Amino acid sequence: MITRRPTILIVVLAVLAIIIGGGVVRASQGRDAPAESSGATGIPGAPVVAFYGDSYTLGTGASDPSMRWSSIISADRGWNEVNPSVNGLGFVNNRDRLPAGGDLVDAVIASTPDILFVTMGLNDNFSMPERSDDVHRAIVADFAKLRGSLPETRIIVVEPFWYTDERPQSLATISEWVAAEAQSIGAESIGGASHWIEGHPEWMADDGLHPNDEGYAEIARRMSEELDRRGL
Repeated sequence: MITRRPTILIVVLAVLAIIIGGGVVRASQGRDAPAESSGATGIPGAPVVAFYGDSYTLGTGASDPSMRWSSIISADRGWNEVNPSVNGLGFVNNRDRLPAGGDLVDAVIASTPDILFVTMGLNDNFSMPERSDDVHRAIVADFAKLRGSLPETRIIVVEPFWYTDERPQSLATISEWVAAEAQSIGAESIGGASHWIEGHPEWMADDGLHPNDEGYAEIARRMSEELDRRGL
């Protein structure tokens, strides 16, 4: 069993308070979005698991933060969840709208997680191909910083999620870059996530952009299968 001192959550919550209190990006957040929450549960001695992601990991579209996939798998596995994910965020997109000193890379590093999920890349498709070089460089820089700062953390990199059955070429390109950098830093990769809610419009929230509770439950189920195969 991986252990972590319970006091680490005090540090985590302080860092997240700075980010959330500073006014994070709320692009595309509608009435179906849950309140932003770190999700830190404070289970003494339980693994600290951080999530670095966008609206699909924040849980926008769910009826409650407890219904997002990250919180479902964390509850099932008895993890202390740290989830400062932000709507509209990409490796490049909307980074300049975060408050000074409040980058999510720094937030997840500050939580000193036992396990870190990286679920980024969806929103960068909207800057492709014009900013392809910037996106690629940002992926390389983020992954290098995460591994350099968290040498003992088990990092799991998930293929970017996607929200329509139509798939731009940029999605394949970004997915390849993410998988390649995961390998370069010794992280584990989970492929196929962009297809997990494909072909099921009933799994989408009213905004047509994000999963609803059923959609997040399906993502949690598929993610759990991947984690079971990895002994997590």
